[in-house]
Amino acid sequence: MYVILGHGHDHSHGELHGKNLLISILLNVAITASQVIGGILSGSLALLSDALHNFSDVLSLVFSFIAHRLSHRKATHKETFGYKRAEILAAFVNAATLVIVALILIYEAVERFFSPQHIESNLVIWLSVLGIVANGFSVFLLKADADRNLNMKSAYLHLLTDTMASVAVLIGGLLMKFFNWYWVDSVLTLAIAVYLIVVGYGLLKDSTRILMLFTPTHLSIEEIASEVHKIRNIGKLYHMHLWHLNDEELHLEAHLACPENLTISEFNQQAETIEKLLKEKFGINHCTIQPDFNKQCSKEFIVQE
Repeated sequence: MYVILGHGHDHSHGELHGKNLLISILLNVAITASQVIGGILSGSLALLSDALHNFSDVLSLVFSFIAHRLSHRKATHKETFGYKRAEILAAFVNAATLVIVALILIYEAVERFFSPQHIESNLVIWLSVLGIVANGFSVFLLKADADRNLNMKSAYLHLLTDTMASVAVLIGGLLMKFFNWYWVDSVLTLAIAVYLIVVGYGLLKDSTRILMLFTPTHLSIEEIASEVHKIRNIGKLYHMHLWHLNDEELHLEAHLACPENLTISEFNQQAETIEKLLKEKFGINHCTIQPDFNKQCSKEFIVQE
């Protein structure tokens, strides 16, 4: 079989802090329990909605934690990529739950708006302060990891929206205490829900693109091919595929139409040159290149220049 593969790897990445996620889970369990009890005693829908949101966050954070642990398992003959996509799947599920919870909150808020109820504002105020402190600390713990990992970003966004929701509930509690504006409870619930949909949609779109193996939005197949074709004595790339395996690994596979019949060692030298360019200029850390000579190429995915 004449097919030769040029195969390059670079999987270096910083260590994520799973223990920070575990601390955030424990804090959210405490917050959720407190808000459920407080919401029932005070009659506050905003507080109960925040508790529902926090409960969904507990489940999402647990899912993120499990996915984080699974992602570190080594590949096997049956799982050749290991569980590296577990975190992307977790990010997708977390984003979906953000949107689902938001729709539930909108329904409840509209229903309550037309029949406002008396609310024990003092309890609402103190529990919202508890939520701000605990969630704010969790946001601080996950901020660094969220900048470089989609799963951690999904957990971070859940906690960030929790913090903002608690701030909104606090404002509502103060307005109800001093002005008896009980309708503000429903208005704030709606505002929280709309924000959840906005942040959830963006995360859902990003995770879906990765799961569907779409070309990363910040890269262009045409530009990559053009740069490779500038290398002296290198043939033309075609049948190119570019995708994210996870947040840290960017893969490319392509055929290389060689202008002459190369030996294996000659092709290996060309492959190393291409891999170096792809890594340094585009951040592609895993590439597979198949050389072809005098082969009738399919028109599919041939880059037009």
